Amino acid sequence: MAFRMVPGGRFVLGVARRLLNRTLRGPAIGRCGTGGCGALLFSNLQRISASLRRPTTSLATSLATDDRSGAILREAWYFAVPGSRVRIGKLLAKRLFGEQLLLGRDHAGQVFALRDRCPHRAIPLSFGQFDGREIECCYHGWRFAPDGGCTGIPSLASGQSLDLSKIRVRAFPAREVQGNIWVYGGDDPAGAPEIPYLPEMGERRASLIETMPFPGAIDHAVTGLMDPAHGPFVHRSWWWRSRRSIHEKEKAFAPSPWGFTMLPHAPSRNSRAYKLVGGKPETTIEFRLPGVRIERIRTARHTLLNMTAVTPIGKDESEVNHLIYWTMPWLTAMRPLLRPLARAFLRQDRDIMEKQRIGLAGDPPLLLINDADVQARWYYRLKAEYLRARAEGREFQNPLKPRVLRWRS
Repeated sequence: MAFRMVPGGRFVLGVARRLLNRTLRGPAIGRCGTGGCGALLFSNLQRISASLRRPTTSLATSLATDDRSGAILREAWYFAVPGSRVRIGKLLAKRLFGEQLLLGRDHAGQVFALRDRCPHRAIPLSFGQFDGREIECCYHGWRFAPDGGCTGIPSLASGQSLDLSKIRVRAFPAREVQGNIWVYGGDDPAGAPEIPYLPEMGERRASLIETMPFPGAIDHAVTGLMDPAHGPFVHRSWWWRSRRSIHEKEKAFAPSPWGFTMLPHAPSRNSRAYKLVGGKPETTIEFRLPGVRIERIRTARHTLLNMTAVTPIGKDESEVNHLIYWTMPWLTAMRPLLRPLARAFLRQDRDIMEKQRIGLAGDPPLLLINDADVQARWYYRLKAEYLRARAEGREFQNPLKPRVLRWRS
């Protein structure tokens, strides 16, 4: 079964995405209450869902996406940086989900994230000093605790009173999990997708991490991440696969928390890099909101795990973070050779997005087909359901069903 965009659907998406962008930041929800724009938001969300579900006898779907709307899922955890980049007493400026942030680690080793802007004269606090307990602004010396509260203003004279408890820098929830720092883009992590935890790796840190900026909105970076058909054309190389290796594939999928999973299967026989694992590997690939792909490759003795986390930097800029974990000692010895291969792989995806950005000017509808593009459609359905659930104050209900997909790649 395929889907089509109903007449006027593109306009409805445009209206709804702007409402979502404003209301999901927080203040607008309080102003609207349960009526007014809240009712309009719910109505438009229903239309979005209907446009993505309406059946047609065609094999293709005309989908007007919200790639340039700025409708980033703010109520979500995003990969920020490896924990090794944030040291005690040091400050790191980092742009995430359209916000300029300041990352730090206090004297006890706990990570934190603040808006990188002094409320006095708007100087980025990352230019200041940090002793592990207080951040000192480089302009007038105002001081702030890691929780964002103001702790001192040197210019105050004796007898001058000012309630410092009312002066704050916005703090964002931040956590360090398995050696990586994640930052929450909204205000209420309850009910949001959990930070990915890889139990088979324990507290082992990633053996290899590559980060690359991508010239496009997170929606296109994510759907490119899960696209099964571009490999022989974008990733042609002697160590991966060739255009002549295209053949038919069939994979079973099932819903999983916050997304879907490609069930255990043997790796594609036209992917030469899998031979580095040795033995008879079995692969499972999981996708979860807001944009995390986890590929587990297991043999009788060892595990290789690829986690790719897409982070929105701004409305039209993303960052792809690729982390590789392994238990094979021979891969550790090969790390100097593996790093340029991983970098080349990401660069190929980045270059194709650079070209795609030219064609996306003007917000054209996208023609998605069965079965190769079904995973992209699933992503949009999951995202729409999550936005609905947050707006309605209810639990997320995974809208997907088990399905077998077939394509050639």
